[in-house]
This record gives sequence, C-alpha cells and structure tokens, in this order.
Amino acid sequence: ILVDKFIEDAIEVDVDMVGDGETFCIGGIMEHIEEAGVHSGDAAMVLPAHTLTPETLDKVRDYTYRLAKELNIIGLMNVQYAVKNSTVYILEVNPRASRTAPFVSKAIGVPLAKLAAKVMAGKTLKELGFTREIIPKHISIKESVLPFVKFPGVDITLGPEMKSTGEVMGIDTDFGRAYAKSQLAAYQNLPAVKGTVFISVKDKDKRTQMAKAAKKLKDLKFEIISTLGTAKFLEENGIIARTIQRVSDGKPNVLDLMKEGKIKLIINTVSGKIPRQDEQKIRSSAIALGIPVVTTLPGAEACARGIEALIKHKLGVKPIQAYHKKPKVKS
Repeated sequence: ILVDKFIEDAIEVDVDMVGDGETFCIGGIMEHIEEAGVHSGDAAMVLPAHTLTPETLDKVRDYTYRLAKELNIIGLMNVQYAVKNSTVYILEVNPRASRTAPFVSKAIGVPLAKLAAKVMAGKTLKELGFTREIIPKHISIKESVLPFVKFPGVDITLGPEMKSTGEVMGIDTDFGRAYAKSQLAAYQNLPAVKGTVFISVKDKDKRTQMAKAAKKLKDLKFEIISTLGTAKFLEENGIIARTIQRVSDGKPNVLDLMKEGKIKLIINTVSGKIPRQDEQKIRSSAIALGIPVVTTLPGAEACARGIEALIKHKLGVKPIQAYHKKPKVKS
C-alpha cells in the first residue's frame, strides 16, 4: 500500500550540490514560483530564493549537507523540498545530476558538471577551489517552454505530469525584469501597454496574494473584468472590476472579448467540474489567440511584477559573464 500525503499551498525548493565524499558544497538553492505539486520540469524557479526566511534556508542547507554526508556523495546531488509554515519536508533525493544543474551553473558562474566529473575522477573540491556556496547578487529565473500552441484544445494547467519541451533563463538585478525576460524568451509576451485583464479564480484562491496581484495591475492602469464571484472578492479588497457572465451562461462573455482583441492578459485558476469546462475553453482559446495566460496565484503575482518592470523600466542586455566575478574555481 502506498500512502501519499498532500501538502497544500507549500513552496517547493530544489537544491543542487556537489561533493567529493568529504567536502560538500551547495551549487544553488532554487525556489519554485508555482506551488509544490507542479512538476519541477514545468515550474519556474528563481535563484537566489526570494521569499524564504534565512531560518528556513539554513534548515534547507543543514538537511542537504547531512544527506550528502550520509549518502557519501561523490559528484552531483539534487534534493527537492516542500516548505509549509516554516516546516521543511524532504520530497526526494537524487544522487545524480538534475536538469537544473546547467541553470545553476549559468546563474553562479561555476561549471558544476565539469567539477563533478573531475571529483568523480579523483580530484577534491579543495583542489578545484570550490568549497563555499555562491549567492549571486543578481536574480536568475528558469522558465519552462510549453508546447500548448501545437496542441489546440488541450488544457494548459500545470500539475505533476511534465509537459514542457524546453526551458529558458532570464537574468537581471531586479526580480521583475528577470521574470519579464524569462517570459519573453518562453513566448509568453506580457502586456507592456495598458489594456484589459480578465481575472477569474476558484474560491480557494480568493485571498491576499490574488488581491495583491490585482491591485498592482490596477495601479498600472489596467482595467479588470471578472466573473461575479471574483469581482465581489476584488471589490471587498478595494479593487473595482467590471463583471461579465460565465461562458456557460451565454453571450457576451470573455471569449467574445478575446476574439475581438480586447483582452491583454488572463489570470484563471482551476476550480470545480462545471466551471472547469468554461475555464478550459478560455485557456485553450487564449493559447490559440496568443494571449498570455496564468493559472496559479504565485504566477499571477510574479506576472504583475514582470509587467510593472516592462512598463516602468527599459530592459537591458549584457553578456552573462558580466554578471559574474571571476570564479575562484580551477578549470
């Protein structure tokens, strides 16, 4: 009998580490933007972690070092955690390289795979000059490239099954700009001009995080339209939204506005069975029409910060090497 325990509204964390059996060094601690439960291959990740407390991060480090020592890691190791109310749960430990190793290497400026190969061939981390975790001052965000445009009609919600076919990376000194870059690279063109945003979320998601994202969009002069329940929630939080009926209730509805090119962004989280049929139509139509769509609360908040960066700042580019000091690692 396999018994699974589900932890709702937890933050997932990935850690990549390299060890030589005696010395162990964390390459990077990545905080998932989506809630725990979304496959790590589909989740957006930020390095360094941006919402976890120093106490939680210290706990993650402690657990990681203890696991590596007990498993006698020689090479790379990946650990996945879930954090809920300051409690750190270990989801899985992989004594091997993870798909995140190239991302971490680019974020910190250290070739983890090369170091791991040399360690496995007999070198020590002290000989290679990599014995201390590097915490960059810039923000790096890994985003997944999802192939939904190739499969019309499929629901685009993220879950435990991996759906992505690639990944991209955004780097900047500011979270909003780094996130905006990652979305542009992943073909999720966030609106950089004022327009209309459609917001419809399930009852469980009608809370502070959603109100915060909606308020930021309102402050950026976007008009918000919502179905009745979401509009009532937003009004209770001081955010005025124009109401529109559900797709299943008849016309006019958001699908009509989308076809007319009047919707710039959709924030729509999964709910019950009957609304879900409406939602699937909305999300699949958004993909077909090239309208950016967000299906999680943390994604909505990150999206609002990215849009703010696009509107208030001009995105700049520079070589990735310019973000790194010369690493004290022998090649």
